[in-house]
Amino acid sequence: MTGGPAFRLPGGRALAKRSLVLSGHRTSVALEPEFWTALEAMAQAHGLGLPALIARIDAARDPTRPLASALRVAALLEARAQTGATLEGDLG
Repeated sequence: MTGGPAFRLPGGRALAKRSLVLSGHRTSVALEPEFWTALEAMAQAHGLGLPALIARIDAARDPTRPLASALRVAALLEARAQTGATLEGDLG
């Protein structure tokens, strides 16, 4: 997996783009750096490398959901599970 340069969203927010191979196909995903950090921690907590975690999330996602969205949701669900937050509650 390789990291690419960040690019800016309106308002100055940056996305970090990373390239990887999933199911034998090269692809790239752009996420906010905070989501990459959360996914890296999630991979480590599960004893996986980041590419292996992303491959698992990719294999389990609804094909109508974009990969970037599935990764954000997985990071959110992991954070909620670790804090005990419910879907109705907040993460704080």
